[in-house]
Amino acid sequence: MNKAFETSTLVRFAHVDSAGIVFYPRYLEMLNGAVEDWCDQALGVDFNTLHVERRIGLPTVRLEVEFITPGRLGDHLTIRISPTQIGRTSCHINVEFMCEGETRLSARVVLVCMSLDEHRACEWPADMRSRIVEELVEAA
Repeated sequence: MNKAFETSTLVRFAHVDSAGIVFYPRYLEMLNGAVEDWCDQALGVDFNTLHVERRIGLPTVRLEVEFITPGRLGDHLTIRISPTQIGRTSCHINVEFMCEGETRLSARVVLVCMSLDEHRACEWPADMRSRIVEELVEAA
C-alpha cells in the first residue's frame, strides 16, 4: 500500500461552537481544503488552474462521515487522503482526520470530474489520472 497524502490544519476559534468543539460543518470545509491541497501537492494541479484555466470542477457526489472523537480549539489535525478507486469520471477517496495519533473523523468521499462549461461529468485529465493511479490503495 502506498503512503497516503497528508496535509494539516489548526482548529481555530472560527471552527468551534460554544462548547469548544468543532462544529461538524467546519470539518467538511476542512475536508474540502484538504482536497485542494491534494490536487495541488499530490496531483500537480492547483484549484485555480483546474477551475479557471482548465474549466474543471471536482464536486463531491457522495459523502459518508463518521465523527469519532470531538475536535477542540487548538488541535493540530493531520488529514490523510487515500484514493481507493478511480473510474472514467469519478474517484473514491478515504479521508482521516488525526490528532496525536487519535482518529477524530473518518470519511469516504466520491469526487466527480466535471466540465464547468457543460455541467456534466468528464474524463479525468491524463496527468491527474496518472498521479491518482500511482497513489491508489486497496480499500480496507
